[in-house]
Amino acid sequence: LVRMQFLQILSRKPGSLELLFQIPFCQKQFPYACLSTSACVYSKKKKGNSYDQVDQEKYKNLVHSVTSYKTSAQTPETILKEDNLLYGPPAKHTPPIKAGTRTPKNWVPLINPSKRILPVSSGSNVPMKIGLQRTKMPSVTRILQQTLSPQQVSYLERWKQKMIEELGKEGFEEYTKNLFLQGELFHSALESIFLSEETAARDQGEDDVVAGYLSSVERVLEDISEVKALESGVHHETLQYLGLVDCVAKYRGQLCVIDWKTSEKPKPFLQNTYDNPLQVAAYIGAINHDANYDFQVRCGLVVVAYKDGSPAHPHFMDPDLCSQYWNKWLLRLEEYKDKN
Repeated sequence: LVRMQFLQILSRKPGSLELLFQIPFCQKQFPYACLSTSACVYSKKKKGNSYDQVDQEKYKNLVHSVTSYKTSAQTPETILKEDNLLYGPPAKHTPPIKAGTRTPKNWVPLINPSKRILPVSSGSNVPMKIGLQRTKMPSVTRILQQTLSPQQVSYLERWKQKMIEELGKEGFEEYTKNLFLQGELFHSALESIFLSEETAARDQGEDDVVAGYLSSVERVLEDISEVKALESGVHHETLQYLGLVDCVAKYRGQLCVIDWKTSEKPKPFLQNTYDNPLQVAAYIGAINHDANYDFQVRCGLVVVAYKDGSPAHPHFMDPDLCSQYWNKWLLRLEEYKDKN
């Protein structure tokens, strides 16, 4: 305490501390004094440790067993045995069955195993165009329309009511009529292009109506070659349904059933095309089981063209994807037959 007071007095006088810390001065005047980094050292009574009150002799064996424990005596086998004793044998995990993964009762393969597959020729043969037979067999379009889900029906009804409110009943009828007409003209123009008859479409004045659609699919047409069929009728001999295929040709080297669609809204993903993939799968199966066609198809292509000329969206369907939609189509076909 006396030393602390002495230091405080020196700190009040300028230069005193500097003089104090000079080695010669400290050695002469304070030979036995030393400075510490701590301000002061208090002499306090050592606090008692609560563990000192524990009976060391009583718990000596427990402390020794804990402090001397180095390795575990348990092994995977003993742990498993202990778990079986406590909780019973482990139950085997079975993955949950996803909803909607039903299998068709009358399953028919997409690829006809008894049909001979001929190599696709690279010659400039005229594409096939078989007339659609008018029989009692239902069409693919009719089957899909009559087996829409309640959600799809509700969506279409809301869209229809909205359009009627905006255009009126007569205006809506005229609107839908023009949509169908534009689709027909677009298909005719594509057929003329594939048959190298561009002048035919211009002479009929169709280029003004479908110019945007043709500009939209310009890039896609560059990847299409070896057209095998155009606007050709197909029927499934076993499942008894028919349809009209837009095009069968190679797309980037893969033989595909090609379905041309027009839209005013972007459809960048395949799921945006609703039942169009099922339609393509149904046509693939029909071609493969139709004796009029000496080839089989494994892939599909849905091309969505836009009236404003923006680039079309081509949605390629590989064999695995076609098989998935083929199973969905078979379920829709069964549903239609059950209703009728």
